[in-house]
Amino acid sequence: MEYKPLSGREFPRYSAIKTFFRLPISEIKADFDVALFGAPFDGGTSYRPGARFAATKVREASSLGRGFHMTRALQVFEKLKVADIGDCPTVPISLSQTYSKIESFTSLLLKKKKRFIACGGDHSITLPILRALKKHHKTKMAFIHFDAHLDTYPAAWGCEFHHGSFARHAVEEGLVDPKKMIQIGIRGPLAAGEDLDFIKKHKIRVATVDEVRKTNLQDFLKSLPTFDETPTYLSFDVDCLDPAYAPGTGTPVIGGLTSYETQRILRALKVKNLVGGDLVEISPPYDHADITSLVGVDVMFEMLCMMSRY
Repeated sequence: MEYKPLSGREFPRYSAIKTFFRLPISEIKADFDVALFGAPFDGGTSYRPGARFAATKVREASSLGRGFHMTRALQVFEKLKVADIGDCPTVPISLSQTYSKIESFTSLLLKKKKRFIACGGDHSITLPILRALKKHHKTKMAFIHFDAHLDTYPAAWGCEFHHGSFARHAVEEGLVDPKKMIQIGIRGPLAAGEDLDFIKKHKIRVATVDEVRKTNLQDFLKSLPTFDETPTYLSFDVDCLDPAYAPGTGTPVIGGLTSYETQRILRALKVKNLVGGDLVEISPPYDHADITSLVGVDVMFEMLCMMSRY
């Protein structure tokens, strides 16, 4: 099979069956390098739902995607064989069953030696993916986390697992190495000062929006760590952006990053072994003119380009 997007000259971009980047649909056992799949679940969200619809909407918006990156001077679909493998099975009324299904689905991809990008879904989907990665690679992941929120919060309404606690569990379960972890785009307000205790205890680097804007963007980019051969995972919560740039999200926080800033940061990251990533918390019912879905398309494109560099 040829893993190329449909031609926009042969099939105008508003036409044809919607897949990620107009790529072919494939079975997991096929000979592609990177899988794109949906994880349509928002049973872990605490405020506005709707992220279960994101994968469908991002597929549609990605009809406007292209393969050549101007800044990187890279044709990503010449470097990588990329396929849309459909959606991971989920159970909309059960977080625990969904976790089992996501972990099993991801484990199958890893067994077939595939890298992947998941399109969620709320941020609770990241935890079972990290569990599968840890079992496969038998080492803690380096972890890049874009978000407005720390997601290291305690149980909510007596429920340990939700979209605001996944990062805490990832550290406590030994899935990620806090010494090789960075959180980007974090900002307040917080419920209490104690929300910072976990970060301080584990010495996790937190790059707030204030830090990004403290001097100039180029200085901040120079401060980013280099990620070595350690298997690395990138999780991009779209609420790291200001709601002006990403209104369609479940827990919007003003004062966030711009879409241009996130592009520059993603391009500056030096990651030698990006084994997987996800895009989460897009809620199409709260979006306007597909602004947030288009951001999601660009983030997935940048991640693919990162995977093609090494």
